[in-house]
Amino acid sequence: MREVRWERMFPDELEQAFANRPIVYYPYGLCEPHGPQNAVGLDALKAHGILCKVADRIGGIVAPPDYWHIHELGGYAIWAHQYVGQPPRTWLTAIPPWQHFKNICYHVRMAEALGFHAALFFTGHYGPNWEDLKTLLALLQPHVGTRLYGLPEFESNVKGFYGDGTTTGDHAGKVETSLLWALEPDCVDMSRLPSPDAPPPHFAMGSNAPESNRLAGERMVENQIGWFETKVAELLADYDTLKPSHAFQTFDDVERIWESVVRPELPRFKTMQESWNENAVPPDSVWYANWRIPKRDNL
Repeated sequence: MREVRWERMFPDELEQAFANRPIVYYPYGLCEPHGPQNAVGLDALKAHGILCKVADRIGGIVAPPDYWHIHELGGYAIWAHQYVGQPPRTWLTAIPPWQHFKNICYHVRMAEALGFHAALFFTGHYGPNWEDLKTLLALLQPHVGTRLYGLPEFESNVKGFYGDGTTTGDHAGKVETSLLWALEPDCVDMSRLPSPDAPPPHFAMGSNAPESNRLAGERMVENQIGWFETKVAELLADYDTLKPSHAFQTFDDVERIWESVVRPELPRFKTMQESWNENAVPPDSVWYANWRIPKRDNL
């Protein structure tokens, strides 16, 4: 496979890749509990691995993966309390929504400043963060020439585990485990699965993880490459039609748009909602400390 990873390419290789297909792919995820059978970095490993195969097949450059993503607060804390339990250490690389989305604004700025015609933002982490990602990019697009698109991994997995469009995503179950197995086989160890009679939770392992299949993972990845080929062609054609200017160039531009366009909308982002009863996460839970969404004007 030819080199497509931004951080491992030489300047002439980057220029050639840009000339051939001026699109950049941004992979997102985090380290979080994914059962005893998977490496904790599954989300970003999965996203990065898929994008590298996409770029190798259809062109473009893959940005360095971002392993810092949303967790620990709101619905994520409630989910973790229920499905991860009380481990001695969570092994998370978590940041709050406002920090994650501001970081993405700077990633958009870099794509714009370098003149990419399109930028695709791909998260391997589930929950409502991907809906906010789409909202964020829609807020930014009127101010940015680069054509933007964001999606969760399962959106591209249109044929799913069985090839019939069902079972397109899960958490540390047969879909995610099979994908990681296909992409990074050293990061999956099925011998670590708990015995069938061991009571859950098992570090957030999906109940159907024993059904994981590396060949199914390879098939899903291949189908995802086809989905990306169509989407990338659409984004580049849109750019060629619009011929937009690239005005989102500086750090000041990012801060200005953040303050005037994005930050006023943050309270309506789904990851910023707190609609839980008082006992959703009890005080003695390891997930209690950051559960509640802070009510501050300076987020």
